[in-house]
Amino acid sequence: MTRGEAEPLLRQLDPEWRLNEQGHLERPLKFDNFVKAMDFANRVGEIAEAENHHPDLHVAWGRCTVEIWTHKIGGLAEVDFVFAAKVDRARAELGDG
Repeated sequence: MTRGEAEPLLRQLDPEWRLNEQGHLERPLKFDNFVKAMDFANRVGEIAEAENHHPDLHVAWGRCTVEIWTHKIGGLAEVDFVFAAKVDRARAELGDG
């Protein structure tokens, strides 16, 4: 998927999503503490296992960055944007921080 093809799909997601230098979807999320960041990462892990689509998760104190792309093709596919929407929903379900 080209950047031009990805842009309209990107606009349908939370505005915090961006295309990083590698052309992957990436969203940094902030939390009140490490435990909440880990809880979120674990929730994303559950979604990943159910979908058999596994993002890279970068967890630190009060932060979890989600990076999504289709490893098999080395780039983005429509399924990546669907997965990103599920990440957004999981974040909304957790509420603030």
